[in-house]
Amino acid sequence: MSSRQKQFTEEFKREAVRLVEESGRTMADIAEDLGVGKSTLGKWRRQYRGRG
Repeated sequence: MSSRQKQFTEEFKREAVRLVEESGRTMADIAEDLGVGKSTLGKWRRQYRGRG
């Protein structure tokens, strides 16, 4: 059985990054709540940092 990657909208990614930046919660907690990997969330954070 092959696994398929989940695809997330740009809006979802930006909101996830906003939660990391503004919520005061750990990235691990947020990633778990959103059902994404911590490394994926970290990648999004680096990607959107400085873009606003």
